Amino acid sequence: MKLFSKGAIGQMKLKNRVVMAPMGTKPLPDGSYSPNAINYFEERAKGGTGLIITGANIVTTKYEQRPENELSEFHQVENLAVMIERCHHYGAKVCVQLTPGLGRMVYCDPFNPPFSASAGTHSFWFPELKCRELSVDDIHYLEERMAYSATLAKAAGADAIEIHGYGGYLMDQFHSSLWNHRDDQYGGSLENRLRFSLETIAAIRQACGSEFPIIMKYTAYHGIEGGRELEEGIAMAKIFEPEVDALHIDVGCYEKWYKAISTVYEKDAHQMKITQAVKQAVNIAVIGQGKLNTPELAESALDNGWVDYVGLGHQLLADPHWAKKAKAGLSEDIVPCIGCNECLLSGFSGKHYYCAVNPLCYAEKDYQLSKADQTRKVLVVGAGPGGMEAAIAASERGFSVEIWEKSGQLGGNLHAAGYPSFKHDVLKLIRYMQHRIEQLQIPVHFHKAPTAQEIIAGHYDKVILATGSKSIVPPIAGIEHAFVADDYLTGKKQCGKKVVVIGGGLVGCETAAFMQERAEEVTIIERLGDILATVQHCKNNDLSLRDLLSERQIKIVADASVTHITPDCVIYEKEGQRFEISCDTVIIAAGYRANNSLVDELEDKVDSLSVVGDAVSSRRILDAVHEAYHAIRVME
Repeated sequence: MKLFSKGAIGQMKLKNRVVMAPMGTKPLPDGSYSPNAINYFEERAKGGTGLIITGANIVTTKYEQRPENELSEFHQVENLAVMIERCHHYGAKVCVQLTPGLGRMVYCDPFNPPFSASAGTHSFWFPELKCRELSVDDIHYLEERMAYSATLAKAAGADAIEIHGYGGYLMDQFHSSLWNHRDDQYGGSLENRLRFSLETIAAIRQACGSEFPIIMKYTAYHGIEGGRELEEGIAMAKIFEPEVDALHIDVGCYEKWYKAISTVYEKDAHQMKITQAVKQAVNIAVIGQGKLNTPELAESALDNGWVDYVGLGHQLLADPHWAKKAKAGLSEDIVPCIGCNECLLSGFSGKHYYCAVNPLCYAEKDYQLSKADQTRKVLVVGAGPGGMEAAIAASERGFSVEIWEKSGQLGGNLHAAGYPSFKHDVLKLIRYMQHRIEQLQIPVHFHKAPTAQEIIAGHYDKVILATGSKSIVPPIAGIEHAFVADDYLTGKKQCGKKVVVIGGGLVGCETAAFMQERAEEVTIIERLGDILATVQHCKNNDLSLRDLLSERQIKIVADASVTHITPDCVIYEKEGQRFEISCDTVIIAAGYRANNSLVDELEDKVDSLSVVGDAVSSRRILDAVHEAYHAIRVME
């Protein structure tokens, strides 16, 4: 496999073509790497990754608060050096990403107007704030600090540095005429807009020597009106080419965040058209990413000449041992990323990254399962994500475990979540967990909906109730003419030509988008003022789904209440007026209610009872998987 052929970026020799793409890590109070972050990187090195690129290390807090790690002074070297040394033990190389700042993308300070390339542009996260312009002296100061921080990275043992010049962040704000309206030597022509970056590269070369590898990560295509088009992105590559050792190609910006950071809704390899175009224009190494999550996809990206190195981001959160498993031909053993972006949501909420499908992410040492000292009998009721995770964890601890599942298949509500054509990533999780259950030879009893008496009679040491949730059917006149979304999301029912979906939450919106593949007209009716109003998911998932609805021309009626359903129309009220929509299919997406009728009957009747996932309340895959894992992990 080309994926495991050796490579080199400048003087840096690499054992394979697998690159951990940069993702932010939460630091200690002084900005240095925390013990958890060190363990996190070490685990990806242990898993066979060839090159690890850290998240952005800010080089000064003079102009903005520290967003993640900081590398601006001598005392921050030590922990970075520890992390690099541990990664080196496994043959991985470490590239430290350096940033002069986020500019208008600052997300941790809602009070102070951020600094940017030009005054007057609005903060992305806090639009009421207008940016301040960095002076020429400020630019020179940032260049000096970037060079100094590069020397700190080199002193820590880094094998290379990467310049954070992409994604609409500060350097990209200088690169783009969309945000750079300067009329001095740092604005106007493309060469002037790149001057900040080029002078920074020159300063790093002078400080670190000509042989210390520099990677330039930049955005070749923004995908928004007024943003960078590919032609300019290629021109930038040619300007950067003689100055750096490799290019790391990014696509998108926060206005189209999902183009940069993939969601479940994006197609595989969705950045490769742009990356390939850049690669064809230059003669230095090119790193690319964008949902290359399987070894087969990664290998094809190399075979097709799209990239020289494959960047993996969230997939390495899901499974830090991706490279080892891929090299051994164990694709089915790889824990799949499902594109939920719970990791990103937690990071932008001030927490460390959490991974929905990997409870050990950022807790690699803390949350390991210990082998049981004595045999324990565990019963898992329900085979959704929580139930499967509990059974797998119990078996891995050496417990005697079995699953009772009322249906005839594993997966629970994941089948409905993953059935739409644009959400098949979720089905990969079912396949993976089923594979693990088969590997571990866990007994599964299908078509078994137990009574409390049956469970009590089993004398189990632990009972996990992972019984999921069921669709809510609201008391609307004529509701008998409608069916719940799950019937359509699992293929049990087919829609007609004119569809009305009642409910504009996550399930309602995804159902509407999916129905459009068969229907001629689809309308969402939502009682709140906007669709997705109560959904807790990352902004890039939100943006991607909204754009999907727009592309598919889904009609949205918000702030409206359905009063009556007939065989051929839906009647609703909005702003005191009555309206009718003719239709031949009405779908209910009014949420889910916990299916937890056994809880009260089992309380105090079994040795130990844990209720997990949707059986507590309708929530996320992350809640189900993590609650189940930890319920087993803490068993004594």
